[in-house]
Amino acid sequence: MPSAQPHANETADEEYTMPCVEALLAGTLALMTGYAQSACDCPHRAAMARKLVCNLYHLSEHPQLSSPMRTMVGNLRTRWQIEVENAADVAAAEEIRATTLWHATPASVQ
Repeated sequence: MPSAQPHANETADEEYTMPCVEALLAGTLALMTGYAQSACDCPHRAAMARKLVCNLYHLSEHPQLSSPMRTMVGNLRTRWQIEVENAADVAAAEEIRATTLWHATPASVQ
């Protein structure tokens, strides 16, 4: 006998129920994928990296993860933190380089 709601299970493949730590890990992996696949000049890339560092921090402190896993995630967070700082340094250097190449406006045009 057919179901009264034929579309009820249609979205079930896209819905997941998981423990908090697994949801945080899944979101972090999705952010890493987004970061890796984004263009270098993507305006959201820096925000994704900062969010990754935040997520990795929470994972490194999460009581449901084993001690070795928390240590590994903490080391990974350190590497991402360096990436965030390097990106900030590059952005600051670009800003300085862009402003130092400006020319003064001429007093008169010939």
